[in-house]
Amino acid sequence: MKKHINLFDTTMRDGSHALSHSYTVEQVGEIARSLDEAGIRYIEIAHGDGLAGSTINYGKSAVDEYKLIAEVRKQAPNAKVVCLMLPGIATTKDIDRAIELGVDAVRVAVHVTEADVGEEHITYAKEKGLFVFSFLMMAHMASTERAVSEAKKLVEYGTDALYIGDSSGHMVMSDVTKIISAMVKELDIPIGFHAHNNLGVGIANAIAAAEAGATFIDGTCRGLGAGAGNAQLEVLNCVLQRYGYETGVDPYKLMDVAQDVVEPIMPRPIIIRTDALMLGVAGIYSSFFLHVRKAAEQYDLEERDIIVELGKRKMVGGQEDKIIEVAYDLAQEKNK
Repeated sequence: MKKHINLFDTTMRDGSHALSHSYTVEQVGEIARSLDEAGIRYIEIAHGDGLAGSTINYGKSAVDEYKLIAEVRKQAPNAKVVCLMLPGIATTKDIDRAIELGVDAVRVAVHVTEADVGEEHITYAKEKGLFVFSFLMMAHMASTERAVSEAKKLVEYGTDALYIGDSSGHMVMSDVTKIISAMVKELDIPIGFHAHNNLGVGIANAIAAAEAGATFIDGTCRGLGAGAGNAQLEVLNCVLQRYGYETGVDPYKLMDVAQDVVEPIMPRPIIIRTDALMLGVAGIYSSFFLHVRKAAEQYDLEERDIIVELGKRKMVGGQEDKIIEVAYDLAQEKNK
C-alpha cells in the first residue's frame, strides 16, 4: 500500500469564483457537513481571492465571508478549517478575525517569484499558533530552480507545508513531476499541489504530483472552480485509491456530496469552454475567466483575443482591473 494522501477541499473557496461569490450560509453549511461526514479533513473557506477579497476589483461576496467561515467551523468538527489569504489584500487583522472563528490554518498565497511579500503574514500566523501552508501561485512562470529558491525563503519564514499552484492550468504532467520532485528533494516539509483543468489534465497532473512525492492534493466537488475548474475531487479520490493510495475518504459519500449537494447550486456544468482552454494555453490566471467574458461582451471582442493579449503582457493574479484596460485598447485598435 502506498502512502497517505491528504485530500484538501477548496469547493467553497476556488468554487466561489464560478458562483460569482454568491455562496449562502446554508449552502456552505451543508457542503461542509457533508464533506466532514465523507472523511475530508482539510476544508478551505473564503472569498475566491481569499480573506478580504470581497471588493469591486475581485467581485463582491453576497454574504460576509466571516459568517461563512463560522458556519463551516460549526458544521465540520472533524476537519481542519483553512482560509486563503493574499498579501496585499488580506492583513494580519484578518488573521485575527479568522482565529476568533476557530480557523485551524491559513494558506498564504504569493506569486512564484515573490515569496518575500508573504513573510509578515506567515510569521504572524505562526506566532498566533496556526498551521501555515504557503502557496506559490502561477508556478509555470518561473524556472524550477527559481521556484525552489523562493520556496526556501517561505520555509525560513516558518511555513509548515508548501503548495505548488498551477493557477492557470498551463502545466502538463512532466512539468508537475519536475517541480514537485525538486521541492520534495530540497525541502524538509510536506508538499502539496493545486491543479486547474483548463487543458483537461487536472486529474493527471494531481496524480503526477502524488507520484512525485506530494502528500497534499487539492480538488473541488464537480470540479467547481475558476476557469475550467479544478481537479474533480470525487474523481480524484477514486483514481488515487486505484493507484493504491490511502485517502481516508469514503468514495460513495464524496460522490453524493458532489451530486446531491454541490451540483444543484451550480449555474452551469464545469466544462472546458474555448475561453477556459485559452487561459491554459496562454498561461493566464484562471480567476480571470468571468472578468474576460464580461469585458468581451462590453467591448464586442473575441474572448480569445483578450486572453492572448493578457498573456503577451504577462498578467498575473491581482491585476483583474487591467482586463478592462486591455479590452479597451483592443477595441480602439479594432475600430481604427
